[in-house]
Amino acid sequence: MSFLIGKKVLVGVTGGIAAYKSPEIVRHLIKKGSEVKVIMTPSSKDFVTPLSLSTVSKNPVLSSFTSEDLDNPLWNNHVDIANWADLFLIAPATSNTISSMANGNCNNLLLATYFSSKCPVIIAPAMDLDMYEHPTNKKNLRKLNSFGNIILPVGEGFLASGLNGKGRMLEPEEIINFIDNFFKKKLTLYKKEILITAGPTYEKIDLVRFIGNYSSGKMGFSLARVALDLGAKVYLISGPTSQKIDHPNLEQIDIISASDMLDKVKLLYKKVDIAIASAAVSDFKPLKILNKKIKKEDDVKQLKLKNTVDILDYMGQNKKNQLLVGFALESENEIKNAKKKLKSKNLDFIVLNSLNEKKGGINSDNNKITIIKKDSSIRDFNLKSKINVAKDIFKEIIHEII
Repeated sequence: MSFLIGKKVLVGVTGGIAAYKSPEIVRHLIKKGSEVKVIMTPSSKDFVTPLSLSTVSKNPVLSSFTSEDLDNPLWNNHVDIANWADLFLIAPATSNTISSMANGNCNNLLLATYFSSKCPVIIAPAMDLDMYEHPTNKKNLRKLNSFGNIILPVGEGFLASGLNGKGRMLEPEEIINFIDNFFKKKLTLYKKEILITAGPTYEKIDLVRFIGNYSSGKMGFSLARVALDLGAKVYLISGPTSQKIDHPNLEQIDIISASDMLDKVKLLYKKVDIAIASAAVSDFKPLKILNKKIKKEDDVKQLKLKNTVDILDYMGQNKKNQLLVGFALESENEIKNAKKKLKSKNLDFIVLNSLNEKKGGINSDNNKITIIKKDSSIRDFNLKSKINVAKDIFKEIIHEII
């Protein structure tokens, strides 16, 4: 498995002979599933063409503060570029660029982006033997390292000058392996298996009608995205929804009804480490399903209903070593009802949503939650996007299991 899947990697290319390796680095990143953008210094174009790098990266190459379209120039916003990236790799990094980075000199787009970066920065030095060993260069590398930048070692061998020694930039495969391992170490849930239920369930009335709810599945899919980013294997059991995720560590199982969902939960629940029941399962279904379309002339005066299966109750009763998280959507006596559900379903903690929150909740892009734990501790969160809510929930999960 590659830990570069879905990562946004900014590759900086500076003016050294090792720049001929940069397209290969970009190609490897793309092959590993990363999205790549490239910034070149003006001098790097003497060693590798922007066309080569734009072709392999599948993105336009940036090298100046404005686009080269003379009729309609656009500003290349270095702050936006820096904020886009999950990682900034500078390969090759020449002695000149290293000196500028260490001493605050900023005279090109690459350096401006570096000084605006909040993501991890990995620097792959490339220069001749004497230049690499010079005390000034060593001092600059130490200074960059003290700033929190990651300095890759250099290779040893024949150099462009004809000398034999240290200074070669690492080979593309070595750089990619280093980056892969870098992200691996950050994946808190690597090797964990997580079951997430998401979306609504639909309970058939007749051939064309059903009982359902307004759930969009956004919360469950946001949870799945965060779990995948943390390195987990995710089983996502989803009711009807337009939400989509494409990831090799995701197994999505589409269902329609509550009983369908329970069948899939039973197949997977025993094997997972964590289960999150975020689906908005319909509480009721028709007592009888008609195998034809009900006509208006039939004059249906009432629809008799019965309870659907209680999936969360099954999960709570059959819990072994899993950490189990449930959701509660309440409109009155919210804390009291959530605490009751927390205990009766044997949950480790419960995520409370309020129907009284006008700007969040079901079918919204935002959510405001309260997390209640088994020890009765309560933590309120501000209104946030559902992806950030999912991050908050996983912070609580990680706190519980680590």
